[in-house]
Amino acid sequence: MKSITVYTDGSCNHAHRTGGWAAILFIGNQKLVLKGKEQDTTHQRMELTAVLKMLDYVEHNHLLTRPIQVYTDSQYVVNLQKRRANLVGKSFLTKRSLAVANVDLVREFFTAIDKVTIEFTKVHAHKRVPSGENLNRDVDKLARAEVREYLRTVR
Repeated sequence: MKSITVYTDGSCNHAHRTGGWAAILFIGNQKLVLKGKEQDTTHQRMELTAVLKMLDYVEHNHLLTRPIQVYTDSQYVVNLQKRRANLVGKSFLTKRSLAVANVDLVREFFTAIDKVTIEFTKVHAHKRVPSGENLNRDVDKLARAEVREYLRTVR
């Protein structure tokens, strides 16, 4: 069974609280691009949304049995699995008994990754590569383009 290789990224214009997300999936010989935008959001929400939208696509296309390799420049996304036991143990609350940031998406993330074999690899953000394709940079451009497109429509 062939694995699915994915590159994800999120972007946010903090002044307008508008964000964009993108995922490039390689399923066999097929390359698929998923992307979108949201209002009233943050950069971390867009990073998580990119992964969640990809997992939603995988589930709805009956591909959950394939292993998934995700490449992301988001330390936040990569470290969520390591923080899971602590977050769950504290009922997703901070020391001040407030819900952790993005609790809705974090819970959704944990539920979604429990359905698949998935591995996250941290890559350098937007690094230029002298030769060959740089898919992290490409997915970053897609996410940023979603933000720019939205801002053009509201001005």
